[in-house]
Amino acid sequence: MKINISLGKLKNNKGLSEVVAVVIMILLVIVAAAIIWATINNLIEKKTEGVKSCFDVGFSEKVFFNGDYTCYDSTTKEVQFSVGIGDVEIEKIIVTISAGGSSKSFEITSEAGTQTDLLKYSDRTTGAVMPGKNAGLTYIATGIEEVPDWIKIAPFVGEKQCDPTDTIYELEDCSLFS
Repeated sequence: MKINISLGKLKNNKGLSEVVAVVIMILLVIVAAAIIWATINNLIEKKTEGVKSCFDVGFSEKVFFNGDYTCYDSTTKEVQFSVGIGDVEIEKIIVTISAGGSSKSFEITSEAGTQTDLLKYSDRTTGAVMPGKNAGLTYIATGIEEVPDWIKIAPFVGEKQCDPTDTIYELEDCSLFS
């Protein structure tokens, strides 16, 4: 009878060992998955840091043209455009004007620029600066020989240039506003 009891104990111990082994395997898989997820999540957050900001700016219409003050003057060969900035922090904006198969870009920052072909609307002098938060300014781009095909604006968030946030495809003639 002793032989049967000891065999029964061995069978129970063997079954208990299998359960412990399965539990340990499940715990190892969970720990490995947690480590892998933490690593991948950290990498994704680092890679998409600027993208999130561009996404926020692009889909919230916080950098835009005021179409009422954007037009082309065929007499003076100038484009007048008005830029509005909402409640967003950006470093600079790039305005690109395409006309007759070529394009011209203007970089506008918070510091007075030195571009001679971009003038402040108020007094027609150089030194145009970007509007502040929740503000807008109007500019004059000179030397645009043909009626523009389009005008686009793209903000910079951090060191990254975002996709254009606004585009105007048909500019009115400025003489219609006089």
